[in-house]
Amino acid sequence: MKFITQPISQQDAHEIATWQYETPYSIYSLSKKDIPVLLNADNRYFRVQDESGQLMGYCCFGEEAKVPGGEYIDSEPHVIDVGLGMHPRIVGKGLGKAFVDAILRFATEQFKPKRFRVSIAKFNKRSQITFSRLGFMKTNNFNREGDGMRFVQFEREANWIG
Repeated sequence: MKFITQPISQQDAHEIATWQYETPYSIYSLSKKDIPVLLNADNRYFRVQDESGQLMGYCCFGEEAKVPGGEYIDSEPHVIDVGLGMHPRIVGKGLGKAFVDAILRFATEQFKPKRFRVSIAKFNKRSQITFSRLGFMKTNNFNREGDGMRFVQFEREANWIG
């Protein structure tokens, strides 16, 4: 399956705000209060669709992709943080690598970073495996301020060829 990244629309934001993930992935569920965040161009949110135009997920870059209360070295524009969400109906269907690869290709063209960084909840082994298969390596662990949830950070060169 081929994925295409494009600007997010109001309709996309409203649909994404209804997506609900099962526990423990429910930490990734959004709500209607998140719609203005998704639509604010400064937050760099984009839709990810399949070839037919069907909304399959979303991504964001920079500050919005960072875990609030996480540990970060402010190194943009050399390192750009990547955040993403897949439609709940396609999570766990083996599409993660192609989905993430399309997002990284888009980000390389759009933002021209030297490195990518992603912060993944420690329990989320599926995402950790996906990013590892795309050349990312563990670089840091942190406990989120407030609730102490553990996260693992991964990085890779933007021009990595796998």
